Amino acid sequence: MLGDWLGPLRRQSPPPPRGVGERLDAILVSHLHRDHADLRTLRRIADQVPLIVPAGAGSFFAARGFDAVVELAPGESHQVGPVAVTATMADHEIGRRGVSAEPVGFLVDGTQRLYFAGDTDLFDGMAEIGVGLDLALLPVWGWGPNLGPGHMDPERAARAAALVSPRLAVPIHWGTFYPAGLARLRPRPLREPPWRFAARVLEIAPEVEVHVVAPGSAVAFDRPR
Repeated sequence: MLGDWLGPLRRQSPPPPRGVGERLDAILVSHLHRDHADLRTLRRIADQVPLIVPAGAGSFFAARGFDAVVELAPGESHQVGPVAVTATMADHEIGRRGVSAEPVGFLVDGTQRLYFAGDTDLFDGMAEIGVGLDLALLPVWGWGPNLGPGHMDPERAARAAALVSPRLAVPIHWGTFYPAGLARLRPRPLREPPWRFAARVLEIAPEVEVHVVAPGSAVAFDRPR
């Protein structure tokens, strides 16, 4: 989501830096909710860049003019140069935009091993994903003052960090979009979730290092495990 709005949601953080959508090798689409499959953003950055999407979602993107689409079901992999991308299970309820395509997460294996959870709650087998993880991108909130089903709050996200036990965890899915007019009335969900997550991880999984990265910012890491 590189734009400033999506329906009633408005961006509350600085925009992504210029060039963030350039020189991409692939785009991982975890599910078809509009904040994860924003067509305006994809048309801006996906020219000849393969979209790696959940099984069953290929027709949705093909009907909208995207030619390079790879479908993956949980456990299936696709090679992007020297990097292997494997879909994982995710527990997330979704209105499917007319398509039967279950949400997924992704493991990315190259010189480092990354887990992008997508949108998910805790699920059986999550610990099995965490073998040798260098980095986990874990959602800690949503885009409003309350969470619906299929999401993790800071407590549940900390439990996920303990299960997958990455070297480094970065909380995501917070502080970026919020319903227009609520930012002044209920600002705490915009700011607190990643810090609550970090504090809880310190208590239950102190071996996991947490980096809270402000929306629009970046963190670099290159140390071997």
